[in-house]
Amino acid sequence: MDWPLRFGIFLAPFHPVGQNPTLALERDLELIVRLDQLGFDEAWIGEHHSAGFEIIASPEVFIATAAGRTRHIRLGTGVSSLPYHHPFILADRMVLLDHLTRGRVMFGVGPGALPSDAFMMGIEPMRQRDMMEEALEAILALLDGEEPVNLRTDWFTLRDARLQLRPYTRPRFEVAVAAQVSPAGPRAAGRFGLSLLSIGATTAGGFDVLGSHWVTMEERAAEFGTTVDRRRWRLVGPMHLAETEERARQDVAFGLVQWVDYFERVAALPLAPNTLDPDKMVDALMETGFAIIGTPEMAVAQIERLTEQSGGFGTYLLMAHEWADREATLHSYELFAREVAPRFQGSTSSLVASRDWAAANRPDFIGAVGGAIMQAISDHQAEREAKRGQLAPRRD
Repeated sequence: MDWPLRFGIFLAPFHPVGQNPTLALERDLELIVRLDQLGFDEAWIGEHHSAGFEIIASPEVFIATAAGRTRHIRLGTGVSSLPYHHPFILADRMVLLDHLTRGRVMFGVGPGALPSDAFMMGIEPMRQRDMMEEALEAILALLDGEEPVNLRTDWFTLRDARLQLRPYTRPRFEVAVAAQVSPAGPRAAGRFGLSLLSIGATTAGGFDVLGSHWVTMEERAAEFGTTVDRRRWRLVGPMHLAETEERARQDVAFGLVQWVDYFERVAALPLAPNTLDPDKMVDALMETGFAIIGTPEMAVAQIERLTEQSGGFGTYLLMAHEWADREATLHSYELFAREVAPRFQGSTSSLVASRDWAAANRPDFIGAVGGAIMQAISDHQAEREAKRGQLAPRRD
């Protein structure tokens, strides 16, 4: 790739049931503040309404709170489930958030991930992807156009609709479409010329289709006369880092079993064999390439693997989790920022070159410094001798 990678997190979030939810949400906010300090580029916040683990119902409300505590990090909905909302209301709220964050907001969209959410609202799962694309078309028309929007579907109507407040970001904030295994996300992103957010990039199915997803993006862009850019493609995958692989494995014994159990029994995504042994779970997650639980060098290898498989992308997002306790989790992110991110950002090559140049020329520099020191000593002695001569009594 000819561009530096960007880095961030994808925060569902995942909090085991039985914990104090208020404190869990506070840890999420604390994490984003720390990532802002560490120089991470962005954080994407999820929307869920059932199943107990993923407890942020409104990414917009959460982002507004996080924006007030941070300075630089960009904040996105990761993702807003479009079938759950009237498109006019959601577009209007995102424009408000764009102003409140002074342009730090991003708008990630998807059809909705949890079947239990859709069930409670009476939404048929077979309709969700079509509903997402219908809502997305309406939202983009509201954001991009100056003319009133008229659109009728079987679940919403827009009648002479226009936004009274225009986006703070011109022409508008970035919009990204979520993708896992199906081509629905790449098809929508290509049609409208949007960014792509590959949430399942390291799952077996998601990894296998990375290349074909981008082909779909380019084909749809050509069909509809839009443009797509690999630098606006984000890949998501989980990691936990420590100084040694042994230490990382010990860390994740804290919460990995509960996390895998949630995906097995509730989210219906089998990730590891039916076992309560954290080491066996780590082995399974590592063997499939889904997760990295180990050292910064192992993280570097994973990102290189994703680069080769995808053909190039713009941002790697760490899937946020609490496999380890608070201190070990924050330390993992610091290790990533300190030792992994610079390898893909070109921020250390000039430092290495400067160090090597100084080392290679050290004899000359030391010789010059030594000569300057000796000259200073000689000049000092000469000055003292001259002063003694001036002060000596005269004998006539």
